[in-house]
This record gives sequence, C-alpha cells and structure tokens, in this order.
Amino acid sequence: MLRCSTGGRRIKFNVLVNPRQRGAYHVTLWMREMRLNFGTMLKTAATVTLLISGTAAQADEVIASRLSALLGQERQSLSVVPDVRMTALTTLPPASERGVQLAPSTISYDRSFLAALPTASGGAQWRCLSEALYFEARGETVKGMFAVAEVIMNRVDSASYPNSVCGVINQGTGRKFACQFTYTCDGKEEVIAEQGSWRRVGKIAKIMVEGAERPLTSGATHYHTKAVNPSWASRFPRTATIGVHHFYRQPTRTASN
Repeated sequence: MLRCSTGGRRIKFNVLVNPRQRGAYHVTLWMREMRLNFGTMLKTAATVTLLISGTAAQADEVIASRLSALLGQERQSLSVVPDVRMTALTTLPPASERGVQLAPSTISYDRSFLAALPTASGGAQWRCLSEALYFEARGETVKGMFAVAEVIMNRVDSASYPNSVCGVINQGTGRKFACQFTYTCDGKEEVIAEQGSWRRVGKIAKIMVEGAERPLTSGATHYHTKAVNPSWASRFPRTATIGVHHFYRQPTRTASN
C-alpha cells in the first residue's frame, strides 16, 4: 500500500506488490476474456447453422447443376473419340500379356502335361484338395489322381454332402468309423515329405478347384481300392475303374425309395 498527501489528506492506493496477487489478477482478466470470446463463438456458430439449414435446398440444386454440366462435358469429349480408339482403351489385353495364369482348356492326363504347368498355390479349398490327393492318390497315375479329385468335387456339388472341398474331406473326422477319407482318421501324422508329388497334386487341385470338366468317372461319389470290398459297393453302380481304384455313383434318393 502506498500513501500520498493531497491538501493535507492522505490517500491510500492499493498496489499489487505481491507477485502471487499479480498472477491471480491476470488469471481473472484472462477468464473474463475467454468467457466473452466463447459467447461470441456460440453466437457465430448459431448464425452459421441457421444460414446452412436455410439454404440446404439451394445448395443441392447448385451441386446437381454443376455435376450435370461436368457430365455433359465428359459426354461431349468422349463423342469425338473414334470407336477403334475407344475399344482399345476399354479392352483388357490378353491374359498371357498380363502374366495371368489360366486353367488349361484341354487336359492331358500325363506327367508331361503337369510338368509344363506353373507351380500352383491357392487358398484353403485348394490346400484341402491337394492334401487329399497327396495322401489318398499320389501313387496313382495322373489320370487316377484326377479321377479321385473328380469324386471330391462331385460330392461338393451333391446335396448329400457338405458344399465345400474342406467340408467334404473332413466330414466325419473324429468319429469312429465315420470319416470319409482314411488318412483323416488313421492316427498317422500327416507329413508331406515328397515335394515332387506335392507339386503334382497341387497343380491337379488348382485345375479342379477352378472348375475343370469331370469326364473320367461319370459323376462318381465313391471309390475304393481293389484290395477292399466295402458293403456299399454292391448297391452303388460302378462307373469306372482307373488304376487301382473302382469308382461308383451313389443312387439319387427319391420319396418312393
């Protein structure tokens, strides 16, 4: 507090000498200023909201008009491009030029045909079919391996079986005498040790999963080796014998039988 004399009177002036007091004073001023600024911002936001809501329809009309004008310009530009040039611009080059591998249109059931194909790979369904062919038929001829693959794919298409390759192969696995493919429940570890055989069955699986025709087994849904004679073999019509396997087609069930 300072004192000064004016005409014999002493006047007291409160001066914020303490630093803490000065800091508190500045904070108070800052808070007042922030309240004023915040109020101004709220008023501005409210005004903008009113303006936007009031002109939304007009904005839509403006956008639609400008889009229409742009599309019109595009149509005019495209109309002067010759048809030959347009066809060249909108047509994909042949698959061979793009490095895309396609399933062969004609299948030759021999090893030289498979050797000429690129190494195959794929997703879960390809993997399941490759494993089934490896463990069930890798010792067969190429034709015999394709025939086993046909049986699996025929089951996928049948309403009597699961509708996926993996589902067909693993059907009944884990239940005694219920597995459909021996290797899934014989208790042996599934080890792929023969890499040459694995590459061959992988190529066959790729072809079959991609939808190749199945002319070998006439719709067969079952097969067994010549060394066994399952009970159903006498009830199902045999459709083919290829290599060491007999192939059969499960009769279609009807309401009458």
